[in-house]
Amino acid sequence: MTTYKEIFGKYVKNYSSDPSSDIEGQIWYNTTSGTFKSQVSLGAAWASGGSLSTARRLIGNAGTQTSALGFGGYTTTNSNATEEYDGSAWSGGGNMGTARRNPSGAGTQTAGLGFGGQPTNGVATVTNATEEYDGSAWAGGGNLGTARYAFAGCGTQTAGLGFGGYVEGGGDKNNTEEYDGSAWTTGGNLGTARRRLAGCGTQTAGLGFGGYTTTFSAATEEYNGSAWTAGGNLGTARYGLGAAGTQTAGLGFGGFTGTNVNITEEYDGTSWTASTTMTTARRLLGGAGIQTSALGFGGFTTTSVANTEEYTDPTLAVQTITTS
Repeated sequence: MTTYKEIFGKYVKNYSSDPSSDIEGQIWYNTTSGTFKSQVSLGAAWASGGSLSTARRLIGNAGTQTSALGFGGYTTTNSNATEEYDGSAWSGGGNMGTARRNPSGAGTQTAGLGFGGQPTNGVATVTNATEEYDGSAWAGGGNLGTARYAFAGCGTQTAGLGFGGYVEGGGDKNNTEEYDGSAWTTGGNLGTARRRLAGCGTQTAGLGFGGYTTTFSAATEEYNGSAWTAGGNLGTARYGLGAAGTQTAGLGFGGFTGTNVNITEEYDGTSWTASTTMTTARRLLGGAGIQTSALGFGGFTTTSVANTEEYTDPTLAVQTITTS
């Protein structure tokens, strides 16, 4: 009989209790239960996280699943509140200098970037103001060249990207701007002007998808640092969705198709595939993290919501291996 050692070149390790492991397929022998066990993938899953202190939609976002930043947004009025997520709970951070809804965001929890949006409750007013977050307080940065709202952002505090959006009376925008830590400069235009699109990735490898023009958009575009090119379309055209990840490993979730949806899709650099759905269908939510470890928070159902969901793909679980 061929042994495990002969096949894999090593022995199965013995443990008196199940070890902590994030390696799919790892096998061990539990001497207490007298059974072989392994880490098995259960596929992707959304799970509840800690709720925002203040329910809101149209919220700015940055960071990762275990170190996220949410700022600005709208409840019954515009908010300047900042909250920080540690992987289980949100806590208050320093307030933005300008309360606003619909800001775009980039960066990390300790080096965040918030820019654009609507600083008053009137729909016609937009701002070009940029603010930089150091983990405790916001400070003014360089102004956008084009004031706008409902646009996408990605990248870092010193290499940010903002694209698309809307200006009342000026329509949907295809403008792209690049931030160097102090000033914005013009980049290559999107192929399709649109608002309420989602974005992720970096300044030199950005991803923009979904949104709205005269109808819901499924279009995906990829940025190389100077120009946008078409990528594979979303399976479900929608706007107001959350985003996480990179240009070659992106994640889009939630959104609006005429009704709120809980749809999740993963991008591999070429095409989108459907994944497991969110628990709460919603639009105008925040997103953070990477494709395999993402965060969705806030948003709108029939009112602003505070709940947070955490996405993991794959989700691993310890299972007993039967030998008969």
